[in-house]
Amino acid sequence: MGKDSKPKDSAGKGKGKQPAGGGDDGGSKGKGKGGKGDGLGTCTYVKARHILCEKQGKINEAYKKLQDGWLSNGDKVPPAEFAKLAAEYSECPSGKKGGDLGWFPRGKMAGPFQEVAFNTPVGVTSAPFKSTHGYHIILSEGRKN
Repeated sequence: MGKDSKPKDSAGKGKGKQPAGGGDDGGSKGKGKGGKGDGLGTCTYVKARHILCEKQGKINEAYKKLQDGWLSNGDKVPPAEFAKLAAEYSECPSGKKGGDLGWFPRGKMAGPFQEVAFNTPVGVTSAPFKSTHGYHIILSEGRKN
């Protein structure tokens, strides 16, 4: 009985009506837990790159390079350029691959990392944030259900 509490249009029958406040261009499948109406928190998979540093000063230095090169102009950071900084700054083994984490499902990454990864729009670089592993910057490269 509990399954009927949420709309479930998983068959994709295209019922034209959505619950009040539903976003027009993202995830109308009712699967997501985000419920923000922007489609960001509703995808199932994210493709991302990241930079991980143990020290806040080091992640801030990497972020400043991103700001000086692109972010201060309102530009999006090209993945190839983000990859160069990840190779230079990241202390994660993925740094050797330009910080590439590939596609990962909701529930695979812990706490704040998952939250930021699934709520950063495609092509956008997150601000530095802290997780249990250290300090991160994420570049969102894709999302899918």
